[in-house]
Amino acid sequence: MSDARPEESRTRTAAADLGARPTALEAVDLCRSFRLGDGSELRVLEGVNVGVEHGEVVAVVGQSGTGKSTLLHVLGGLDRPTSGIVRVGGADLSGLGSGQMARVRNQHVGFVFQFHHLLREFTALENVAVPALIGGADPEEANERARRLLEAVGLAPRLNHKPWQLSGGEQQRVAVARALANHPTVLLADEPSGNLDRRTSDELHDLLFELREERELTMVLVTHNLELADRADRTLHLADGVLRPSDDA
Repeated sequence: MSDARPEESRTRTAAADLGARPTALEAVDLCRSFRLGDGSELRVLEGVNVGVEHGEVVAVVGQSGTGKSTLLHVLGGLDRPTSGIVRVGGADLSGLGSGQMARVRNQHVGFVFQFHHLLREFTALENVAVPALIGGADPEEANERARRLLEAVGLAPRLNHKPWQLSGGEQQRVAVARALANHPTVLLADEPSGNLDRRTSDELHDLLFELREERELTMVLVTHNLELADRADRTLHLADGVLRPSDDA
């Protein structure tokens, strides 16, 4: 008898229906609107369609306030679309309950935000181990996984340092390591270097693309940094709720 949880079985079944190697991330006719205080409707996303293959890096650019962060939150299951479909690793997120959605985020999506959002009272090692522990990993395994990831991002000497003892660049490296703790299907990064100086930003960008090569990492990067966008395999432009190739924008 299988001991798989219902939500895990549902996720595996959805992926199997699309084949052994489904698209890493897919959105179909994605719409997101918000009801304003005066009763009017603000439409932020208007029928977005995008597919991201395994190992591909896609940059999303556009003016401030166009909905880039909203798009990333919907793609990663932090927010729900008003209509449309999101698939992560072939698993359809439509209709998932909050617990099921949290499990998909934990197991399949890594997030890196402009501000690192590290737990101040935890060490770097403990911060990186948290997602694995939430996912049910044995504490010893979670700590070992965290140690290897921190070594991979160049922070072996900082395992037991707390966030306030780290530089801004080091804190973002911890955030990247934490995002990779459960070997996610896709890494979603929202202005990952927006709060860093030029040199530190360049180092973080180099790190992301080194990890991409080493781990066949799939990434969607929301950024205003055109140099970072130029390093992506594709650049998409979000304007008026529609996502288009940057050459067509």
